[in-house]
Amino acid sequence: MLTLAKIKRHPQIIEFLKQTEIALEVLEYTEHGLRHAELTASRARNLAKEIGLTKREQELSEIAAYCHDMGNFLGRTEHHYWAALLFHQIFQKDFPAQELTLIIQAIANHDKEEMKFSNKISAAVVIADKSDVHRSRVIVKSFKKINDDIHDRVNFATTNTKLKIDKNKKKVILTLQIDTKIVPIMEYFEIFTERMAYCRQAAKYLGYKFSLVINNFKLL
Repeated sequence: MLTLAKIKRHPQIIEFLKQTEIALEVLEYTEHGLRHAELTASRARNLAKEIGLTKREQELSEIAAYCHDMGNFLGRTEHHYWAALLFHQIFQKDFPAQELTLIIQAIANHDKEEMKFSNKISAAVVIADKSDVHRSRVIVKSFKKINDDIHDRVNFATTNTKLKIDKNKKKVILTLQIDTKIVPIMEYFEIFTERMAYCRQAAKYLGYKFSLVINNFKLL
């Protein structure tokens, strides 16, 4: 059975993530490369573990999360489909059909809000992905360009992000620290309301509630 460690060493996966970093840097978009892949994978596995998924399901969640954005070098539009198709093309002979289906479905679902969840791996990947808001995702170095783009402003203003699972209260809690000298908190909701709604759907499917805490204030 393939593990994430083996996936990370695959030359095509390495190159796809490298080219994604280059492509989005040219677009001056937020970072969707190796850093985001590593963090999303770690969060997906931890979430899967905390909610009681099997070790193999934890591994599959981690693999899907690591590869979910690697299609961006082919274009932002439909990048979730590109990534799913690329993964299938590379590994179609290396996974049992059921595992392969779960992985590519989770990859495709991560940026498709109209989808209804049908497996817990997809839900875990969505929460892990959408919870990554942090200034380290800002690629551009010019403060003028950061100020000109709301996505860069909000990410740059977010100095700390934590994702916690409270099994006793059945809550998935995203805690953010936002520097309000850079942006008002309302700007976060201007661009992330749909993402938070998707996280709520994912948490609900897992049998949890989604909670958002910004600067020590509970907002969801």
